[in-house]
Amino acid sequence: MKTRFIGYPALFLLALSGLALATRSPAQDVHVSVAPSNQATPGGVKYPTIQMALDHAPDPGPGGRLYIHIAPATYHERVIVTPNRPRTTFLGTGADPSQVVIVASQNAKSAGGTFFSETVEINAPDFQADNVTFENAAGRTGQAVAISVNADRAVFKHCRFLGDQDTLFANFGRQYYVDSYIGGGVDFIFGNATAFFEHDEIHIIRPGYLTAQSRTTANQTTGFVFDHAKITSSDTSGKPFYLGRPWRAFSRVVFLNTEMPQTLSPQGWSPWYKNQTPSDVFYAEWRSTGPGARPESRPWWSRQLTAKEAAQFRAKTFLAGADHWHAAAEAASLP
Repeated sequence: MKTRFIGYPALFLLALSGLALATRSPAQDVHVSVAPSNQATPGGVKYPTIQMALDHAPDPGPGGRLYIHIAPATYHERVIVTPNRPRTTFLGTGADPSQVVIVASQNAKSAGGTFFSETVEINAPDFQADNVTFENAAGRTGQAVAISVNADRAVFKHCRFLGDQDTLFANFGRQYYVDSYIGGGVDFIFGNATAFFEHDEIHIIRPGYLTAQSRTTANQTTGFVFDHAKITSSDTSGKPFYLGRPWRAFSRVVFLNTEMPQTLSPQGWSPWYKNQTPSDVFYAEWRSTGPGARPESRPWWSRQLTAKEAAQFRAKTFLAGADHWHAAAEAASLP
């Protein structure tokens, strides 16, 4: 057997590499607090804004998680979780999500475009939020995003998402929303993420469209699935609303075991343009309930699933991916 000789340059590089490994911070969870300056918090480092906590909190190290405990208050700020802040958790410490509110009021016109209007932007993987409200208070002024989620393995539990048009931009990656509330009027859940909504209330405030999913090819694994959801409405105009319309040609949205109100259009689904016939969409329901569940009135280009077909859209299967992510188990570990 031949012995490989490592010369001095290589030994020097190995020494440097070893030094880097030795000085790298080990994985260690970091806990910090956010509260208004006049409000006390129990222990730990305290910051007056959420963005300041993101910018200045210690690095948890590889595999560690940053927990930001947010005290009850209304935080008038725009927040960006940058790609170098993976494994970040927002924990609202109020009795319910209405007590911890992150709010701004930019719209597409004031911000220079829809995709610059968001109150909160998530760009790092493994993000979590529990007991927090994300709001865009611009009102009926056009596109105004409350939160933009461009992150894989994102979990939202006991959260509220408030806006009018384009409230929740579920743009990229696998995302799980459980026991939450999402409100809006037009296309207020939109994007091309692989997103699952379980035991959520979806509330429409005026005649419009719940979803505008944007899958671009038939082989993409993206789409929106709602399971055991409840659709509610506070609109009193008497005009119908729709479950969704296709922002892109292969739009995919599935409702399982969902309660639907009387004000839902009997057609249920809408084309993007008037008199258009969508031919490549995947719009489906299984075991819809309530006065809005009228399968006989749905268009031919939507479908009613069998139990076997519906099984492929369960959270554990739909969100699994190559890493076998178990989103529900992760959500259950949150407070």
